[in-house]
Amino acid sequence: MRRVLLVLGLLCLPGLAQAFCGFYVARSDGRLLNETSKVVYTRNGVFSTITMSSDYQGPASEFALVVPTPSVLERDDIRTVNPEIIAHLDRYTAPRLVEYFDEDPCTSPVLYEGVSVEETNSVFSRKEPSRPQRGPKALGVTVEASYAVGSYDIEILSAKRSDGLVTYLTQEGCKLPDGAAPVLGDYIGAGMKFFVAKVNLARHDAETAQELQPLQIRFRSREFMLPIQLGKLNAEAPQTAVFYMLTSSGRVEVANYTATELPTNVDVPAFIEQMFPLFYTSVFQKAVGDRGGLVLEYGWDMGWCDPCADDSVPNEDLRILGARWLEPSDFPGEGVYVTRYRARYTKDQMPRDIMFKTTKNRDNFQGRYAIRHPFDGPMQCEAAPEYIAATKARLAEEAKTTVEMTGWDPGLVRRNIGRSVPAAYR
Repeated sequence: MRRVLLVLGLLCLPGLAQAFCGFYVARSDGRLLNETSKVVYTRNGVFSTITMSSDYQGPASEFALVVPTPSVLERDDIRTVNPEIIAHLDRYTAPRLVEYFDEDPCTSPVLYEGVSVEETNSVFSRKEPSRPQRGPKALGVTVEASYAVGSYDIEILSAKRSDGLVTYLTQEGCKLPDGAAPVLGDYIGAGMKFFVAKVNLARHDAETAQELQPLQIRFRSREFMLPIQLGKLNAEAPQTAVFYMLTSSGRVEVANYTATELPTNVDVPAFIEQMFPLFYTSVFQKAVGDRGGLVLEYGWDMGWCDPCADDSVPNEDLRILGARWLEPSDFPGEGVYVTRYRARYTKDQMPRDIMFKTTKNRDNFQGRYAIRHPFDGPMQCEAAPEYIAATKARLAEEAKTTVEMTGWDPGLVRRNIGRSVPAAYR
């Protein structure tokens, strides 16, 4: 089964209704969200590095990606990246669940484990044209540059007319969704170029390469933005994307939309441990609401974490993602601030491309949920009745909070709590 979604790039695949022009979406392994893209965006002054992750499951011959870019990219501005680097950053910044165990009230909390929520791809269907092809020049399209990068063949295009660009892309095997021409026209009018990536089967070993390597582009631009409009054209279901923003200054904020902070630092019932991905999905959907938008999941200096959902990301890997101000000898992550947003919207929502701004805000924020297990053992002392009463009140508050955060049925939540705690607290 092909599970694909594009964030910024134009997805061209018959029969699939997910696309996000220029950035990827992650496949779901059933653990969290079904349609999610992963994009790492490193910003340093006017220099941007964008890494787009894909775990495309399908014939490599059907893959291609079209991304609006602000300028003609040089060969040195394009590279592939080890997918484990992005997976590591995802684990490091993911919302996490921690567990504590109450001590015997008759005689301190111990952190047991951090569990993170994890979560792409863009595809292109190549079909033979049914009518004579016209050269790019006749269509007002210029191939500004072409490169071989890893398993990919890259073209950088400019265009004078959207209809000419549509025709050229169609001839190249891209089945464009309805409404693509006017959106392409908007990007052409803004002076943007188009980055096109396809898999070169002669260089791609489908037997040994289980996934396509993430693509990375670097460019200079005064605008700190993500173009999302093309990818919404053939999206029937809501799209979800995760943005990991790296800077040397502080938190990245959304400039033209209002981002919501994830509910955090709350106690949740013990049964959540068995269904944390489902719980988090509900929390996120409740936070983002029906109107769509962006939710802040994490903001932290990468020099430290509390609790840590994974080992620190090495400076070498952060430099690969664009944090070139780091030195290998620096303390791991020190001097890099990471901001993580999750966006969700339908094709009728968020009509403007997402604009960001860097700030000097280095306050810490993370999606964090705690399970506090009641003491499960004999209690024979004067403090026991008071502890039991206080624990029952705590469990009732956890039930109320869980319902508020998720929208789940209150009776169902209470029944699950009853089944997951010792008999003394029911």
